[in-house]
Amino acid sequence: MRNRSAVALVLTGLVAIALFALGGTGLFDSLTGSPTPAASSGATSGSEPPVPGPAEGSRSAAVPANPSGLPAISESALPAEARRTLALIRKGGPYPYSQDDQTFGNFERILPRKASGYYREYTVPTPGAPDRGARRIIAGGGGEKYYTQDHYDSFKFIAEGS
Repeated sequence: MRNRSAVALVLTGLVAIALFALGGTGLFDSLTGSPTPAASSGATSGSEPPVPGPAEGSRSAAVPANPSGLPAISESALPAEARRTLALIRKGGPYPYSQDDQTFGNFERILPRKASGYYREYTVPTPGAPDRGARRIIAGGGGEKYYTQDHYDSFKFIAEGS
């Protein structure tokens, strides 16, 4: 009986180390299909008006864990325009730009390599820009989303719901 307790303690420690080493609770979320309590808080930032989005618990599927290894950005840390674009993506449009919801080729090879057509791109308006600006959200076919503020030179995984 004592040996079983020791084995259980070692296994618990190994699981904790694995969670920490492989991305924290995101791994737990992907294994269980449910977010941890910290990942589901609906905190909003400062004085900005609320941005439309789904109510807690209304998503049909769990938000995917970060499959890219890229740095993450919490949804609440995105600019208000990006949060509005996320809300449009969740609703399925309509989109303000004809280039939105079109295939993103991932020619830069920064995002994980996938078959052609896997990624779609959406404009994040840039205040004061005379055109679409450099900011985009790229959505993967598996539900993951990425934010670029520098026209595909770099990306951050969007930790939705946080």
